[in-house]
Amino acid sequence: MDIRILKYFLAVAQEESITRAAEVLHTSQPNLSRQLTELEEEVGTKLFERGSRKITLTEEGMFLCKRAKEIIELLERTESDLSSFNEITSGDVYIGAAETHAMRLIAHAIQSLREIYPQILYHFFSGSTVEVKEQLDKGLLDFGILVDQLDPQKYDYFRLPVNDTWGVLMRRDSPLAKLEAIRPDDIRDKPLLCAQQMLDANEISGWLGEAFKNLNVVTTFNLITTPAMMVEEGLGYTFTFDKLVNTTGDCNLCFRPLEPKFETGLYLVWKKYQIFTKPAKAFLQQVQQSLS
Repeated sequence: MDIRILKYFLAVAQEESITRAAEVLHTSQPNLSRQLTELEEEVGTKLFERGSRKITLTEEGMFLCKRAKEIIELLERTESDLSSFNEITSGDVYIGAAETHAMRLIAHAIQSLREIYPQILYHFFSGSTVEVKEQLDKGLLDFGILVDQLDPQKYDYFRLPVNDTWGVLMRRDSPLAKLEAIRPDDIRDKPLLCAQQMLDANEISGWLGEAFKNLNVVTTFNLITTPAMMVEEGLGYTFTFDKLVNTTGDCNLCFRPLEPKFETGLYLVWKKYQIFTKPAKAFLQQVQQSLS
């Protein structure tokens, strides 16, 4: 499967028109149509629904679109890394992070490294632990900051010297805000906004006990920013980590820790046997030095 053809495919998917895509690609419409037909023949499935007004992707086309973007991104990143492989003064470092206040430690390490190598550029991907692991496995990230138990057969890592504390985010005028901490029975019948990963991985099922089976979940999410606004508007309560949402000053939100206390360890992670570029190696050494 030729990279050039994948770029043609992505252009048509974005423009939803062979005519407009051909103009963007500076090629002829017949040539582009022929390339797409040959691509469909190569993969053995229909990738487009060709309507009178626009072209849309089939389900198989949407799958290829996602993979094509990843392939091209990895290729371009590889070319960039190779061009500056022996240069430590400049280059790129790719970091994925689940939501955690431990990113402040990473920020301090980056700030220290920038004093020595200000030309290094850092790219951050925010997502759930599952999403960050997926990006790591595909080689799209150098490092991940994760809040999950790790497979030592797949990853090297070291534990960061902080923990994330679980609790419940709520409005200050909510009945549970009068409590100093939240017990399982307190939250049993309350409307909840829950991270999908928390539900899939049963992350706090041990703390909830039997109540986990009967949670009143009204919506799910993967990052806390939007759910925090929904909680502020009175939609319900949400389990989250402390210090992810500002609850100080005149904010209408407050955070109450769980009781018994429940914490999660944090890790800086990279693929086992990974060969780092010089900037990535410098970043890892700086983080280790900053935390030692």
